[in-house]
Amino acid sequence: MGVEAFGIEKEFLKDLLTQVDRSEAQLPEFQRGWVWPDRNIASLIASISLGYPAGTVMMLKQGGDVRFKTRSVEGVPRASAVPDRLILDGQQRLTSLYQSLFRDAPVETHDVRGNTTRGWFYIDMEKALLGDGDREEAVVFVPETKVRVDFRGQALLDLSTPELEYANRMFPCTAVFNSMQWMMGFFQYSPERQSENLALWGKFHEAVVKRFEQYQLPVIELGKSTPRQAVCQVFEKVNTGGVTLTVFELLTATFAADDFDLRQDWADRKAQWAGSQYRILSEVANTDFLQAVTLLATHERHQAAMEAGRDEVAAPRIGCRRADMLNLTLPEYRKWAPAVTDGLKSAAQFLHSQHIFDTRFLPYGSQLIPMSAIFALLGGKAGTVGAREKISRWYWSGVFGELYGGTTETRFARDVPGVVAWVTGQGGEPRTVQEAQFFSSRLHSLRTRGSAAYKGLYALLLQVGPVDWATGSDMSDENYFDNAVDIHHVFPKAWCEKQGISPAEYNSILNKTPLTARTNRLIGGRAPSVYLRGLAKIADTTPEQVDRNVQSHLISAADLRNDDFDAAMRARQGALLDLVGKAMGKDAQIDTE
Repeated sequence: MGVEAFGIEKEFLKDLLTQVDRSEAQLPEFQRGWVWPDRNIASLIASISLGYPAGTVMMLKQGGDVRFKTRSVEGVPRASAVPDRLILDGQQRLTSLYQSLFRDAPVETHDVRGNTTRGWFYIDMEKALLGDGDREEAVVFVPETKVRVDFRGQALLDLSTPELEYANRMFPCTAVFNSMQWMMGFFQYSPERQSENLALWGKFHEAVVKRFEQYQLPVIELGKSTPRQAVCQVFEKVNTGGVTLTVFELLTATFAADDFDLRQDWADRKAQWAGSQYRILSEVANTDFLQAVTLLATHERHQAAMEAGRDEVAAPRIGCRRADMLNLTLPEYRKWAPAVTDGLKSAAQFLHSQHIFDTRFLPYGSQLIPMSAIFALLGGKAGTVGAREKISRWYWSGVFGELYGGTTETRFARDVPGVVAWVTGQGGEPRTVQEAQFFSSRLHSLRTRGSAAYKGLYALLLQVGPVDWATGSDMSDENYFDNAVDIHHVFPKAWCEKQGISPAEYNSILNKTPLTARTNRLIGGRAPSVYLRGLAKIADTTPEQVDRNVQSHLISAADLRNDDFDAAMRARQGALLDLVGKAMGKDAQIDTE
């Protein structure tokens, strides 16, 4: 956006408020609501009455390619017309001034406690002329009835008629741009004090009213050619509300200009995976969905350019960064949103097949974005054994290579076409599969479930078919039905500390496995050799069956019965590395810590 795309001029406050009143100046739908309390408004009125600067207003000239759904400023009574310009910065000030100075209706605001209130602003004429006074003290807010009362209901200030306004010498702020009628009533109210009133009015008009009539605000106006991305970025830079607008909110306002309700469409789509069978999708956000749609839209643009003879470098890039999403068109959204909806459902089914049922155990929520796009592009081709094997290798490479943490948009853009080409036989292994590596030392540093690799190992272990040590029930069933399954120590913490084993060793994933809460209580803090004998007795089964239950977790029962921590950890490390290697389709690396 060049310098010539915007200009700055001073405009009279009255002219700006007239534009607001006629709906010639409106707000883009994504603007936040009006929030100023009465004292902020009083302070602004006082500043303008003194001729002090009140900041800059920023407008966007309408009529270009960028279209937003708009709404009138709060309090504008007439039906909205097609605006000539949009208010990007200055909403709070212009709304406050419009309601308090321009329209003959109570101001709808709230007090310092946040309570909603309606009322009128007045300026105490005599206080306003005190040279050593605080002008803000002269600005008075009275209730909608124009009567201020004490706790007994006795009137402290009654301005309910023009005559009472004259008598109290309280000038209504709604009269600042049309003061002649009020002035004539003020002169005629008390003929005996006419000369005194004339002198007071002369001073008040010169010191206060004239300031409003002559007040100008600097207005920066962005031209019609300003691109959408620039408009949104500029708005966020000047937005003092402290809340960053999301791409979803901005696109909602854009699509609404074509009578499309993006918010309702998203709600309808989200409802399609609201059931328990899709609970793995419960945390998919609207921006996640838009990223997946954008990946497909930009992929289509890229493919069309390539088919038209453009080379890889010159073709539009595949991406889903903020700028890419803001350039998403409504026709593109309409085309690809249903495909992403189906893609997400296919992704959920795939994750279930990998024994990932709940968001608590989902390694990377972000990986759902490219996965849904991949399934959308592949369609029925994703259903073969060969396709599933490749998608699985890509997925676990991302998890155990820990490649989907942090900023991942570039990887999304590479993985979607890369995996699709690999599955359809038009390309080799995608970079995520090539780059991913897993080292044995990582097993010793995985101690909390916050890690993607930790969650991934949990899922791989469930695939092996472990059973509960006491009941013999399948852990996948126990976990799926949320029967208080958690990750627990194999060698209990209390026993390890007595043996002098460091927390770094006994808290690693090598010494943890999924068990029901009941079985964990039976284990307690005892040595494995002791609790294994107890489990056989309590479960009314043989020691050999207990050993088989233990070994289903890839744990050496013999080492447990010997209370041999080191041997058990070495055996478990080898077994878990084999699991990871099979999932990634390559051997895990043995290294030293």
